[in-house]
Amino acid sequence: MENTKKKSFFNEIGFKATIDKLVNHISKLYLEDDIPWIVGYSGGKDSSACLQLMWRVLEKIKSENKTVKPLHVITTDTLVENPIVALWVNTSLDLLREKAQNKGLPIFPTLLTPNIQETFWVNLIGRGYPAPNTKFRWCTERMKIRPSDRFLRKLSAESGEAVLVVGTRKAESSNRAQSIAKFEKEATRDNFNNHVNLSNVSSFLPIKDWSNDDVWLYLLQKQSPWGINNKDLLSMYQGATSGGECPLVVDSSTPSCGDSRFGCWVCTLVKQDKSMSAMVQNDSEKSWMEPLLQLRNDLTEKDHSKRDFRRLKGFVKLMGPEGDENTVPGPYTKTSREEWLRKLLRAQKKIRINEQLPKDLKKIQLINQEELDQIRKIWFYEKLETDDVLPKICEEEAKGEYNFEPLEDSHVFDHDILKILKETCGDDEMIFEISRNLLEVERKHFKSNRRTGLFEEFEDIFRKSFYKDKTDAIEYTKQKKKIKDQISKQLPLENN
Repeated sequence: MENTKKKSFFNEIGFKATIDKLVNHISKLYLEDDIPWIVGYSGGKDSSACLQLMWRVLEKIKSENKTVKPLHVITTDTLVENPIVALWVNTSLDLLREKAQNKGLPIFPTLLTPNIQETFWVNLIGRGYPAPNTKFRWCTERMKIRPSDRFLRKLSAESGEAVLVVGTRKAESSNRAQSIAKFEKEATRDNFNNHVNLSNVSSFLPIKDWSNDDVWLYLLQKQSPWGINNKDLLSMYQGATSGGECPLVVDSSTPSCGDSRFGCWVCTLVKQDKSMSAMVQNDSEKSWMEPLLQLRNDLTEKDHSKRDFRRLKGFVKLMGPEGDENTVPGPYTKTSREEWLRKLLRAQKKIRINEQLPKDLKKIQLINQEELDQIRKIWFYEKLETDDVLPKICEEEAKGEYNFEPLEDSHVFDHDILKILKETCGDDEMIFEISRNLLEVERKHFKSNRRTGLFEEFEDIFRKSFYKDKTDAIEYTKQKKKIKDQISKQLPLENN
């Protein structure tokens, strides 16, 4: 947390002299070699301060008629960013690109996004992953670390090395201070740390000793050279509780941004999203965000009843060391996934008709066409849910918003046939599931000359769906464990 005895980094020689000295120092480092530098920019105060410093560095080098090597600026958009912050960042990047070009500065912004298979909604609604928590934090690696890693790997592979400029500061938290101190001991150059994941990438921390007040002093004394208004940035922070930026995440040690920081609006890694709550409560013009807050809160509720009693691959795991009558829940059920999609589309519709919604966000999309296409394929091909209800749900909840092409496979088992099958199976969900899946796998292999993998797929279906119900699954798992324990006790005797 911020030190109560606030000591300014500018006290020793004054504000202007300190900034000039720092710019001169960075300029010297920048000219030492041809290694590419990258600024990790999130649009928040710390990364904005770093980017402004680097802009001044490039201006200084150019004014001295020296060759200015390219500066890359990367921002990671998880596709579920706080919409206010996302709009700010996109506007800032557009201005940065235009102003740099006009000034003849080789600054190249890049907006990074997760692969379509790794977005939040593809995993939650598509695969049924439960909302992230501290024990299963599946989101950060997929949505934040991997996109930046891919960019850094490519650039560093081409050049041999790369330097990543980040706005990490000791005053952010005690954990951050300890982390920086640890890397300082291992560092061979001042203000440089080794990148956690990439051996040929170094992290440069130009403002690591700045206080929170130092950052704001710099931003308010020195206007953004690419035209974004730093006073508006301050207002955005003041609209949230204690606020803070969600930095460019480059490793798993970075804390969740959902508490008092601007981050993903769906973040469930904390009990309460204080920044979004404060925005809604403190500013009537941001009341349109209420549906986002409500959906995010729904995701944090206990969800065992919405999830399958089997794990993703079909096996059953009992709770507790000895196991009791409950199972460790698996992915969201088909019904739950469909309901999450409906809730998301309803929230999107509710936001769009709110008169307080900013003009630039009138066409806000909480989920895009590509994500829906990917979810549809997962439901149909991986989960064998051949009723293919996703287009129907989208048309019911967001009429005319999305368009879907026919899937590659013909729908032999359409809605009417599946309805007959379900009626035949009665209330036995397991029988319906295993029948539908076996028929779909057989249909898929029917026209193939080589039916390689058919029996393996049959085996997977039987392994997952042969239980009569949850009670039967628990009893079977207990018996299996009991036999396994008996065998393990006998093995030492047989070996003797």
